[in-house]
Amino acid sequence: MSLIDWIVLVITLLSIISYGVWKSRGAKNIHGFLLADRKLQWYHIGLSVMATQASAITFLSAPGQGFNDGLRFVQFYFGLPLAMVVLCITFIPIFHKLNVYTAYEYLEKRFDNKTRSLTAFLFLLQRGLSTGITIYAPAIILSTILNININYTILANGVLVIAYTVYGGTKAVSYTQMLQMTIMFGGLFLAAYMVVHLLPANVGFADALHIAGKMNKLNTIDTKFDLNNRYNIWSGIIGGFFLHLSYFGTDQSQVGRYLTGSSVTQSRLGVIMNGLVKIPMQFFILLIGVLVFTFYQFHQSPLMFNKVEVNRIENSEFKEQYKMLESDYEIVFKQKQVYINNLVDAIHTNNTKAADEAGEQLQVFDKKNTAIRKEAVTLMERNSRLADTNDINYIFLTFVTQQMPVGIIGLLIAIIFLAAMGSTASGLNSLASTTVVDFYKRLFKKQGSDKNYLSASRWATVFWGMFCIIAALYASKLGNMIEAVNILGSLFYGTILGIFLVAFYMKKISGNAVFYAALIAESFIVYAWITNLTAFLWLNVIGCLMVMILSFLIQYFYNNHTSAK
Repeated sequence: MSLIDWIVLVITLLSIISYGVWKSRGAKNIHGFLLADRKLQWYHIGLSVMATQASAITFLSAPGQGFNDGLRFVQFYFGLPLAMVVLCITFIPIFHKLNVYTAYEYLEKRFDNKTRSLTAFLFLLQRGLSTGITIYAPAIILSTILNININYTILANGVLVIAYTVYGGTKAVSYTQMLQMTIMFGGLFLAAYMVVHLLPANVGFADALHIAGKMNKLNTIDTKFDLNNRYNIWSGIIGGFFLHLSYFGTDQSQVGRYLTGSSVTQSRLGVIMNGLVKIPMQFFILLIGVLVFTFYQFHQSPLMFNKVEVNRIENSEFKEQYKMLESDYEIVFKQKQVYINNLVDAIHTNNTKAADEAGEQLQVFDKKNTAIRKEAVTLMERNSRLADTNDINYIFLTFVTQQMPVGIIGLLIAIIFLAAMGSTASGLNSLASTTVVDFYKRLFKKQGSDKNYLSASRWATVFWGMFCIIAALYASKLGNMIEAVNILGSLFYGTILGIFLVAFYMKKISGNAVFYAALIAESFIVYAWITNLTAFLWLNVIGCLMVMILSFLIQYFYNNHTSAK
């Protein structure tokens, strides 16, 4: 990056962090540290909820997802609006009425201590690992730009976020997130404009979409029901509904955001705002990835986008083999130019037959490129079994750093950092609140002072920050980050949601029944994931229904056994 880009990056980051810290001015008690004194308005809550979900993973991996797989990932969010409706009717009023710090306090009042502890433990495990992935995401950027080992950038990014989260708590997180989302929206529109602007002079936005469509990148809706297909309308609406209901209704990183609302109405409006804006935003981010794909039909793309791994292979015994693959890749690109130009001409002259023929040929060349890239991945893995060969996380970053004008590069990278910090800070804050309220305060220090609990919250933030940094060091093995974080959530969210739905709607079920049902369901979900029994979104449905059905059966047989005595 140029000096101007570094200046833009540093000024943007420092300004946002300073604003959040200044607005929080240091919390004086646990109520202020964890709940921001419950004074936030709906728009503040809505932006904070979105910023928590829209981490750097969204801005790094989602365009790469669109580049590789088109728009069909957007189906993942189709269940979100339905989940927001249920959330507003059930979860928000109950949590506000009980005046809780965390979602899991309610479970002790409804069931017992062990059910609360189990649910809180499942959350801590899932959120701790997921937050580690969000720390890893921006570390990729610094590693790529500075060409240094990613472990150093993971440590630097993790320590920075821990520092301002420890100082200001929820209030600092929320105020920084509000500005972060405002800047992010502007940056997204700027990125989309620049991608189209950088296309050849005779190729406009509509032409770019035509080209992407002919190469099967605008495949938004898949109506075929298939349990093994990760993204179709059925897995999105049904599986996505259960996943998002659990995420927004039982994950403390989100519950903690709308518990800061000044009233039930303000919290409801905040989550409704998220439900209405999230799908268009995600579609737009994926579309940017599709436009980047179109851009690289006219400009030679790297064989592999991860510069660190490319440098490693180029300085190894396999460097000549890699150069041959690069040469083959370049030959395919040059051969493809005849057909891409034919496609543009056919589009301009409305020659449907010629456009279809050119599109078919381009798909053939695309398959050749994929085959060459697979050979490159194999070569990198032979060179080092620790090689980070999942290129999808580096596609958009490479495009930004190599193609964008000076100044805009710094701004867009700052946006990705802001997204990472907002999501990571929310995760750390929720981990600290759950640790202190659901374990420390209840099991170790029942009669502590506000000062004592505030200090414990800050130390818990530091502890979980260290845990997440360690998790981030191993995140490169998880592949596409936006899929990895959702798969990880799906291993736990169904079980957790099932516990809460039993609590809300199955009033005759006791704590013992739901506790053992949850253990059985979670064990099965882990088994189903290990054996690849079904696509990950369905794990949310299976886990939730298993908890509810098993709870009923266990309670039924227990009641019959007791009556028989």
